[in-house]
Amino acid sequence: MPSDSVDPRLEEGVALFNQGEYYACHDVLEAIWMEANTLEKPFYQGILQIAVGLYHLGNHNWQGASILLGEGTNRLRPFEPTHGGVDVERLVDCGWAWLTALQQSGRERVADVAAAALQAQGEPAAGVDPKAVVAIAGVEHHLPALHISA
Repeated sequence: MPSDSVDPRLEEGVALFNQGEYYACHDVLEAIWMEANTLEKPFYQGILQIAVGLYHLGNHNWQGASILLGEGTNRLRPFEPTHGGVDVERLVDCGWAWLTALQQSGRERVADVAAAALQAQGEPAAGVDPKAVVAIAGVEHHLPALHISA
């Protein structure tokens, strides 16, 4: 799919995601999604679903986070490896890693996963492994930074 049809407001949505402002990211991307052509809609919807999944995680909503992280990552797969300046492959891997950690930890540990997510927001520092080892309820997970890369 040609990425020249990508809406320029995507940059604003990505910046909000990278700042951990997931609900605001959702608002920007939803506006783009509603106006997008049929072929581009799943791209925007996938990113906004991951953002809303992380928003739900922050509110300790295990079910909402699980559903939306799964739906968002699946919706983005056809756009791999990159689309519209976004490293979609990395974002899909990130969404699955966090979904897996959330599911393995279970409902009773959603607050622990949310705390780990807060620590993982933002771009990894130069020279730092982008998949840090995070312990959630005594179980080590290799989880990527919550950051959309170009």
